[in-house]
Amino acid sequence: MEFSAEQIAGIINGTIVGKSDVSVNGLAKIEEGSEGKLSFLSNPKYEEYIYSTESSVCIVNNSFTPTKSIPATLTLIKVEDAYACFAKLLEFYDQMKRKQPKVEDNVSISENATIGKDPYIGNFVTISDGATIGDNVVIYPNVYIGENVKIGDNTVIHPSASIYADCVVGSNCVIHAGVVIGADGFGFAPDENGVFQKVPQIGNVILEDYVEIGSNSTIDRATMGSTIIRKGVKIDNLCQVAHNVEIGENSAMAAQVGVAGSAKIGKHVLVGGQAGISGHLHIADGTKIVAQSGIPSTIKKADTVMGSPGIPIDDFKKSYFGFRKLPFILNKIAEFDKKLKELTKEKS
Repeated sequence: MEFSAEQIAGIINGTIVGKSDVSVNGLAKIEEGSEGKLSFLSNPKYEEYIYSTESSVCIVNNSFTPTKSIPATLTLIKVEDAYACFAKLLEFYDQMKRKQPKVEDNVSISENATIGKDPYIGNFVTISDGATIGDNVVIYPNVYIGENVKIGDNTVIHPSASIYADCVVGSNCVIHAGVVIGADGFGFAPDENGVFQKVPQIGNVILEDYVEIGSNSTIDRATMGSTIIRKGVKIDNLCQVAHNVEIGENSAMAAQVGVAGSAKIGKHVLVGGQAGISGHLHIADGTKIVAQSGIPSTIKKADTVMGSPGIPIDDFKKSYFGFRKLPFILNKIAEFDKKLKELTKEKS
């Protein structure tokens, strides 16, 4: 697909500086640009590259003023926010690549399933009894959709994802490869002999609209009721969300985060990679949890927490400064102890 600078400027409401008829057929970082590519510059740290880039078009902020000559082959498109406009173009480009409606030959769709308008359903997809698939849904090969699952309009499900029975996925969601939604929660109770007996997990998982789940993440079904991922939540790859967890609107967590059962996470919470959140606690709206932190108890008021157990980040920094000085402090204590013993000996 090729677009001219004039077409791009029209999409993002930009002003052209240079040739309006120059065309691009792909995207590239400004430092890796080549002929026919579109780049952007928003961070001043990368300004040096605009004077040597081989990209054909570059989106810049209205405030950008060159301090040197830019290449004669480079056309600029000036906008209010270069980063936001480039993100808009990426979304537009992604939509252009979206699969065209089609049901491939090697699929298994129950007669009792309901399929909306204009789906794409890839080879070896299984759609079980009672499932309801909305309009314009894209389901890539090898996906399993269980009994009575509901999938909203415009949702995309990537290869080899599995959505177990009775789960609900909203509209405009993205579920990446290998995701498992609705597997049993980790529920076991030891009997009188100490042998673990499985507790049936009869709830489901509900994903509201505009949720994105990264590759190979797992969201367990509730023991009873629902595990709920609220509107706009973004979950990275390799995350584990346990049974009966609730994650509030527009929260996000990075890779390898683990959330234990029945934890309630508020709105606009940010969780760094490899953080662990214990079960049956509450995380206040707007909290930020630094990577590799451990959260063993409720956070009642929005804060940035760090460490294990997680404490306010300023307290953690002070504590860490003290910890780094611990060898020096121990040496000083040993010196004082030695001198004290010498003084005591002299007096005796």
